[in-house]
Amino acid sequence: MKLEYYPMKNKKNIVAIAMLSLSAPITSTPAFAEGVFSVTSGADYSTGKYGQSESTDITYIPFVGKYETDLTTIRLTVPWLQITGPGDVVGSDATLISNSTNRKRMTESGLGDIVFALTQTIANIGESHPLVVDITGKVKFATASSTNGLGTGENDYTITLDGYKPINNSATLFGGIGYKKTGDPKDINLNNVWSGSCGLSYKLNQKSSTGIMADYRQASINNSEPMREVTAFFTHKFSTTYKLQSYLTHGYSDASTDWGGGLMLGYIF
Repeated sequence: MKLEYYPMKNKKNIVAIAMLSLSAPITSTPAFAEGVFSVTSGADYSTGKYGQSESTDITYIPFVGKYETDLTTIRLTVPWLQITGPGDVVGSDATLISNSTNRKRMTESGLGDIVFALTQTIANIGESHPLVVDITGKVKFATASSTNGLGTGENDYTITLDGYKPINNSATLFGGIGYKKTGDPKDINLNNVWSGSCGLSYKLNQKSSTGIMADYRQASINNSEPMREVTAFFTHKFSTTYKLQSYLTHGYSDASTDWGGGLMLGYIF
């Protein structure tokens, strides 16, 4: 069965791992061979100072359409975004674009950056507890207003490689590495960044799983710290068509979210 990804800011792996724990063995099935369509929405909230004197609060509400077969997933995310802060942090992934500290806090909202992603399973090694390797290409289109501080106004391009290894019938180890080519706004030089994640998911029963993961991302601007965050997550399947994902995040650097969390409800057609 194909792994699932839903865009919860930088929490891209949470549901993939949680749903892997709840899934049947990863083999091709007629349903997935023909393709499955699903939609997901919910809300994500985070707050942090990101090394600045004033805090930035971000509310992110994505509307996600996803089509997947046993080896390929196509995903389109159209988000609504609200940011309250001094304008030093933009976008749903909380990109720090300035070290200025004397700006007033303001609230702006509107369409966020639309994201298209294509994931392909490139390896499925083993039989009873196979190692699954996915490669994902992602384009962030600059549809959020840079004038209002909702985005950088430039496209970003990301490639990631993720691996998943069940160690028994309940626990799954996972990890990934990614590289983002960042578009530079006018008069601002943003760094291209490497990122990584690792963690453990545990299936509590046939309907619920939980786990923990750590995320790292290089600094988006010079003289700033890298992002370091830890996220605990929980997923529950109400039925074969409905599932709920929840998570709580805490940051461990000045460039990270202080606290964040979210709920996402998914429906499979």
